[in-house]
Amino acid sequence: MTEQDSSKKDLLNRLNRVEGQIRGIKKMIEEDKYCLDVLHQIWAARSALTKASELLLENHVNTCFKDALGNTEESTPAIDELIKAIKALMN
Repeated sequence: MTEQDSSKKDLLNRLNRVEGQIRGIKKMIEEDKYCLDVLHQIWAARSALTKASELLLENHVNTCFKDALGNTEESTPAIDELIKAIKALMN
């Protein structure tokens, strides 16, 4: 399995978990669960989506973006720094 296949599988697994969280949130609302409990689940789902977007962005930078730069060894530290900066911004 290639690194890209592994990243894709990880991303799909994360999104499947988020999908389950959303279904659970909908059920909590249907069952008139306590508002703060619902909010906690929404916050958890939002956090999970943020992590999924970080993974997707990191994969994009390490593949498409790196290829556009010419995929040279000199670009690797700059790409690592860019990924680190973006993750910090997203948190």
